[in-house]
Amino acid sequence: MPLRAWDSRFGSLPGAPGLQAIRVSREEWRPLAQDLLAARFRLLALWASRGANSEAIIHAVFFGERGALLVSMPVTPEERYVGLEDLFPAASRMQRAIADLSGLHSTDEDNRPWLRHASWPAGFRPLVDAEVPALAEPVADTYAFVSVEGDGVHEIPVGPIHAGTIEPGHFRFSVVGEKVLRLEERLGYVHKGIERRFTELPILEAHRLAARVSGDSAVAFSWAYCQALEGMSGVQIPARAAWLRALALELERIANHLGDLGALGNDAGFAFGLAQFSRLKEDLLRATHDALGARYLMGLIVPGGTRLDLSEGGADRLRSCVRTLTKQVSELRAIYDDHEGVRDRFIGAGTVAPPLATRLGLIGLAGRASGQALDLRVDLPCEPYTELSPVKVCHNEGDVAARVAVRFDETLESCALVERILATMPAGAHIEHVQAPAAGSLGIGLIEGWRGPVLMALEAGVDGSIRRCHPHDPSWQNWPVLEHAIIDNIVPDFPLINKSFNLAYSGHDL
Repeated sequence: MPLRAWDSRFGSLPGAPGLQAIRVSREEWRPLAQDLLAARFRLLALWASRGANSEAIIHAVFFGERGALLVSMPVTPEERYVGLEDLFPAASRMQRAIADLSGLHSTDEDNRPWLRHASWPAGFRPLVDAEVPALAEPVADTYAFVSVEGDGVHEIPVGPIHAGTIEPGHFRFSVVGEKVLRLEERLGYVHKGIERRFTELPILEAHRLAARVSGDSAVAFSWAYCQALEGMSGVQIPARAAWLRALALELERIANHLGDLGALGNDAGFAFGLAQFSRLKEDLLRATHDALGARYLMGLIVPGGTRLDLSEGGADRLRSCVRTLTKQVSELRAIYDDHEGVRDRFIGAGTVAPPLATRLGLIGLAGRASGQALDLRVDLPCEPYTELSPVKVCHNEGDVAARVAVRFDETLESCALVERILATMPAGAHIEHVQAPAAGSLGIGLIEGWRGPVLMALEAGVDGSIRRCHPHDPSWQNWPVLEHAIIDNIVPDFPLINKSFNLAYSGHDL
């Protein structure tokens, strides 16, 4: 039935602007999901929690033209709930993670473990069972990788331990010669127990852990956490605090794009690019330290606002830095565009055509390089983005070159936003007192991080505790798409294609 038939049951939800919520029965779960798909909604997150009476609940957040919608469904642990993997392919790994952490299984035929890796007994449910049982000598799980057969086909296993400093992940290539026929990933090796750890922290202090979910997205995750908490507590943060948060978010975006643009040049055999962008990133980090007290802003955003204000002279320091960046990034872009070797490596490599990106739910900067025009700063803006009105960047080619172009465009746009923020930031206080929300309340934070939409779902417990907190990184959606992007490319192009997505291991393996 049309989505409007559900309208009378939608209610508001604290946290990010434009949030609605609906509770459905097991029989209504799939019909609503089908209607959301027909209305061109996309799945942003899927997780499980336990209500105040230990009722098991499956939650999903969808996003479309009408905003964000939380759908919640009570389930019985003894029965399998209906999976959504055929409608929203990204749901499959999220459902497998739910099974590993909460013991709730879907009807998805792919029921292989995703996070456990024999790190705890098979019957233990980390988000449900209080006592962690002693683990005997761990025995590696038998993991049924998909096999590819035929004349000349062989497999190349890579990882999970890599020669560089990246985190562990296993990539299994099925190839003929150097041409890739299939890639299958296995992740989850850096599972840190973050979701369980949240429940052991006071709700007014856990923003510190949120900032450490994924170090390259500290601002986005801590802002999303505080946005959910402040919405639940009914707190309106000072206007200056919102602008300081936006400043920090754009500085985080610029720093990551600069680092990736250099690394992509290096992966294309153009070490000059790595040297130049590394220099520019270092300049930005030093200016950020001078203005806001740290190179990486893990401690800046706190409940009610920001821990620090701009330092004396900080605005001038940042303004000078981004003006230099704008000039030199534009010059380096021309060099990348004119360099025949770089163009040869970038153009046509790792292509994800817009129809495939739509089908698989590709989001964030990688999605915007494949015609998926979703940017929460524009499509679901919170203050001050309603006033800043950033320009949404979108390309349709879907290859490495397009993902590089998105980074260049967004770097320059973020530099312009930083100047606009510094020029118009309101005066006044930068923090407001926040009290712990009522037990049982639920809030959702949604922030467009540099990689894509970051979500924090927060449920308050009694006496200022946390009953459940689910952080969600866009890498959950985008890792499976990388498996498609490499098909028909050659093995030596994988590092380049992989870097053009630059997905999180740590932020994904919670």
